[in-house]
Formats: sequence, C-alpha cells, structure tokens
Amino acid sequence: MMTLSLATRNLLRNRRRSLATLLALAIGATAVLLFGGYSADIRYTLLTDYVSRGGHLQIQHKDFHLFGNGNPTAYGIADYQKLIDAIRNDPAIKDEIRVVTPKLQFGGLAGNYQAGVSRTVIGLGYVTDDVVMLRNWNEFGILAVWGPYPLAKTPDDAALVGIGVARVLLLCEQLGVPNCPRPQVLDQPAANGPALPADIAALATGTQSAQAAPQAGPAGAQIELLATQPRGSPNVASLKVVAAEDQGFKELDEITVKLHLAQAQRLVYGRGDPRATSIIVQLHHTSAIPDVAPRLRKLTDEVMPGHSLAVLDFEEINPYYGETIALFNTIFGFIFVLIGGIVLFTVSNTMMAAVMERTTEIGTVRAVGLRQRGIRQLFVTEGFLLGCVGALVGVVSALVLAALVNSLGLTWLPPGTSTPLPLTIRVFSEAGMIIGTAIGLVAIATLSAWLPAWRAANLSIVDALRHA
Repeated sequence: MMTLSLATRNLLRNRRRSLATLLALAIGATAVLLFGGYSADIRYTLLTDYVSRGGHLQIQHKDFHLFGNGNPTAYGIADYQKLIDAIRNDPAIKDEIRVVTPKLQFGGLAGNYQAGVSRTVIGLGYVTDDVVMLRNWNEFGILAVWGPYPLAKTPDDAALVGIGVARVLLLCEQLGVPNCPRPQVLDQPAANGPALPADIAALATGTQSAQAAPQAGPAGAQIELLATQPRGSPNVASLKVVAAEDQGFKELDEITVKLHLAQAQRLVYGRGDPRATSIIVQLHHTSAIPDVAPRLRKLTDEVMPGHSLAVLDFEEINPYYGETIALFNTIFGFIFVLIGGIVLFTVSNTMMAAVMERTTEIGTVRAVGLRQRGIRQLFVTEGFLLGCVGALVGVVSALVLAALVNSLGLTWLPPGTSTPLPLTIRVFSEAGMIIGTAIGLVAIATLSAWLPAWRAANLSIVDALRHA
C-alpha cells in the first residue's frame, strides 16, 4: 500500500509529463477499441446476413457444394420431408431449432417474351412462410438487414427477381425500380408485343393445349422461366413478378429468381417425385452449432442411409465470411501491435526521465536501507498506474465516441456489395474486447517500466548521491 501511495505521488510531481503519457495511452486504447467495435459489427452483420439467407446449417449432397452449380437438380434429395420431420421432432436438438425448411436450386433461362429479351438465371424455390421466419432472425440486433419478404402471401405463380434481372429483362418500369437505366437499341421490340405462344405456354402444365396465362404482377410484369428436367426435357412456367429486390451482392442480383417451392418443383420435376437440393436449418443461437451439427449428421445417416448427405455450416457454404473476418482480425492485430509499440516507448521514456531526475533520491533511499527490489517495485508500480488510468480513460472515450457515431445514422457500402449498411461501432456490448484491450495495454505499460526500474535499482549508491 505504501508503494502504491509513493508511486501516485511521484507521478503527480511532474503532471505535464504524466498527462502526456496518459494521453498517449488513452488515444491508443480508444483507437483499438473503436476499430475493434467496428470489426465486431462487420462480423455480426455478415453473420446475420448469411444466416438469414441460408440458415446456420445446410444438409445437402456431399458434392453439391463443389459441383452443384453445374447441374443442381442432379443432387436433389428424395423424400426430404422425412428427414425434416425427424429433425423437428428429435428431442436432443428440437429446442435449439428455429427453422427447418427445404430449398430447390436450379438453372434456367428467364425471358420477357414481349420485350424480346432473356438471360440465364439461378432459380430458387422456397417455402415462403419459412423464409419470413429466416429473415426475422436477428440474434445480434443488427439494424434493417432485411425488409418485408415480397413473395409472402402471393399466388403460386408469383416470382421475385433481383434488381439486375429486372434491369436486363426490361422490367424496371413495371416494378418501380428507381435509377434503372434503359438500353439504347434501335430494333427493340415493342413492350406490348405478342403474348407467349400457345405451344410454349402448354409446357408449363404438361398438356397439349395452351391454358390461360397467369395474370401479371405490377403493371404487367411477367416472365417466362425455362428449365430442364432431370431427363433432359424442357419445361416452361409463366410467372408474374411481384417485386425486384436487391440481393446484396451484384453477382447474385444479376441471376436470382425466387419462386414458391411447389412451383419450382413442378417446373423442374413435372409430375415426378418432388425433391429439394438443400435442407436449411436455422438455430436460435449461433453458439449451438457445435452441439447441433454432430446430431444432424447422426440423424441424416440414420434416417436416410446411402444418400451421401453432408451437413455444412454457414462458414463452409460462404467462405467469403471467414476470409473477411480473418482480414479484419489481421488489421486489428496490426493496429494493436502498433499502438502497443507506441505505448511501450512512451512509458519507457517517461520512466527513464523520472530515473534521471530522481537519481539523488534513489541514492538516498538506498543509503537508508531500501533494497533494490523496493526500487524496482516502485517504478514498475508507476508504470502500472499509468497503464490503468490510461486504459480507463481510453475505454470511457471509446464508449462516448461510439455512442456519438451510432447516433448519427451513418451508412457505408461494403466492398463487393450493392446494399448500404448502417455504420455501427459495437464497443459497449464487447466486454471481452474491452477487458482484453485494457489488460493488454496495462501489461505493456507495466513491462515498459521494467527496464528503467532495473536501471534505477542497479545504480551505485555513491554515484547516485554525487549526482547533481
């Protein structure tokens, strides 16, 4: 206790130098915490985005993730409902499960026949009520990741397209897409051209005669979606487009067409047994993945033996997530090392200057019987106090600045995406980061005082008393 009191009094003797050192420590701690809070928000935002799209885990054929884009329907899961029921009713994990839903992915050709344009797309069939639940998952309180799902409560022949698909198929005006450019072509067919021919329309129902086309979506927005069935025969569905939605990533936005699962299964499998390419499993809490994933693998082997199914988590399905987090962790580590180096030299210089100024005092207390250990302990305690006060001031400053930034409602556009995200700095909720940063800076400040303390303790008593 006496050492602590002496160390405090010694620091107050030269307030200007001590204040400058504390300021350097506080600024360093603030910078580390602000960037750490920003990195944490990026991590939670990406995690929420991927989990609200595709769940925490997906069950699919073991080769689908690597080769499925070439021929998705070749990896369809037959009798998938049996596995879904087993997952929902399993007593070991049912309390952790939030949503279990099938998904059908297939390749196709979407066309706006009246405008004479088409493009290749990826069709995604979902159970819309389940998608609404998926999108409402928000474990970390992220602001406005998703809005209402436009495909909810719509007829079976409804579809949702990416904004890029709407642009290419010249549907922007009908769907009310803002800031959507139009091509400058001379031979563009009229927008009110002929309807879909009867023989093509008949493919959608598998009949020999044409049936009435479905009523189009907003202002006549309609597309024809052509897909190839597993045996190679083509099938066409006429779909009314209810909305165009930004898919977040430009690459997805240019190829995405979402529709009801039943409609997608009729389009791909016709009158055959419907299948799904994936089973999406969303949990209440991300931390439950290590416990749920092994049980899902065991259930899959028991319920559907011989189907070569695999259970993948969202990080395996979305490698971009892991790469992004690794990048931010590397930058955070670099910043911490840089700030740590600044703290190291700042506190060390402060302690060295204190040793030079108090050389005579050191000689005096050594002459009256204070051991070298006491001298070392005194200077190390001063470094420790500087670290504690600097870290505390830095934590408070980071909390205040983070709250200020969060109140401004700023947004930013992540690389490779097309949707602005709210700029949020999570400091208050990251207790582990705050404690780790504070302990790290205090440890650096304490260690940086050790060399000056060792030098002070090893001064010759006679030379120290002669020092002027």
